Amino acid sequence: MLDAEETALLGRAAHADRVLDEHAFGRADGEGGTVRLALWNHPTDTIYGMIARCESIVGSMEKLLGGEVYHYHSKMIMKDPLVGGAWTWHQDYGYWYQNGALFPWMGSAFVAIDPATRENGCLQMIRGSHQLGRIEHALAGDQAGADQARVDEILKRLELVHMEMAPGDTVFFHCNTLHRSDQNRSANPRWSMICSYNAARNDPYRESHHPRYTPLVKVPDARIREYGTRRFAAGESEGVWLDPEHDRSADALRGKT
Repeated sequence: MLDAEETALLGRAAHADRVLDEHAFGRADGEGGTVRLALWNHPTDTIYGMIARCESIVGSMEKLLGGEVYHYHSKMIMKDPLVGGAWTWHQDYGYWYQNGALFPWMGSAFVAIDPATRENGCLQMIRGSHQLGRIEHALAGDQAGADQARVDEILKRLELVHMEMAPGDTVFFHCNTLHRSDQNRSANPRWSMICSYNAARNDPYRESHHPRYTPLVKVPDARIREYGTRRFAAGESEGVWLDPEHDRSADALRGKT
């Protein structure tokens, strides 16, 4: 989905972004490790926003969800070498259902920044699990995980897929797809960006720390390279863009709201 230059610009921006680092927080995985991530609601005019708004990614999600979509949130998953924690089995709708989204007309685009391998904790998915409907979730460490006894039975019937990916590869998945990842026990990082979307016709019935319907302005794919190149040529950072006063997600996922 992203070529080598676009992926390099994204990786360079993410690793050098002090604002992203300052707003990152940890989630204990229940296995002795911690997942580090940063999350934001609105795509903004950063290189992250150009990716979340680009025609190829948004257009693909519109086809998959059958109509107009809006940006629900994006996040950067930072699995650093040897210390990056695991994600327990879960469905995203297991969380988003609680935010007032009545229908599972939601999905995500997972963009690999670094090579994703089994050794560094690549994404794992259960093929076809989106057809199971929403499964009950309970806390496992700091994470809400799907009922493990049920998942064990599901794995007897459906295929487990390890999503080994090259930088720039993107996987689109439904909000009821069961997925997880192992700890990063390798000497290599495994950073990734996830852009999540909701169907415009699925506007949540109540307010939460993620947005209700907000029109999304798509941009040409070329804006990713143009924007990233211009910013770095000028010696600029992404600046102050993840402000808790304007983006409730900045503090909400840390338990502050």
